[in-house]
Amino acid sequence: MSGQGLATNLLVLQGEVEQIAALRYTPAGIPLLSFSVRHTSEQIEANMQRKVECDVSVIAMSDLALRSQDIKPGVNIRVTGFLARRSLKSTQLVLHINALEII
Repeated sequence: MSGQGLATNLLVLQGEVEQIAALRYTPAGIPLLSFSVRHTSEQIEANMQRKVECDVSVIAMSDLALRSQDIKPGVNIRVTGFLARRSLKSTQLVLHINALEII
């Protein structure tokens, strides 16, 4: 699609909370919580088992940010959301979450 309509952008990630920033507010007054999740697993690629490790930047906004602000590093979570650029001028991707489950 050329930027219009709904296209699939869904990511489910399980991992351990690494770093968590203090709750802050956008200029529009929306609560925002930034943290990173470290994912480690084994996946199958080209019929071979491969160890996968990655750190993913995550943003929670609004009520989800308020409910998540007491999460501590080391907690295992599963998050669901979508990928977007960190800002208009950045190519770095950030996972904006719509759901968070402590596991």
